[in-house]
Amino acid sequence: MAMENRQKVLNLLGLAQRARKLTAGSDMVLKQIRAQKAVLVFVANDSAANTRKKFSDKCRSYNVSLSQELSALELSSAIGQKRSVVAVTDKGFGRKLLELLST
Repeated sequence: MAMENRQKVLNLLGLAQRARKLTAGSDMVLKQIRAQKAVLVFVANDSAANTRKKFSDKCRSYNVSLSQELSALELSSAIGQKRSVVAVTDKGFGRKLLELLST
């Protein structure tokens, strides 16, 4: 992912957080995935291997997009909370973030 797009993704995550369209924390994100409310899940690329695998498998089985592009520090500073797992629950934000991630 290009550096400018990385910054746009982080900014958009902060905006989604302020708009209350994000869910953070492993348990809460799992609930959102199971309820099929998660559009896109971010798992920090430096989180534990079993955490990455658990969310990778869960997202695959519920057909939810998953990104492991960002570090825990980047995710945490973007949303203003110390987190390594974040779910976007708004289709508009999800679509725009996926667009930025794919370029």
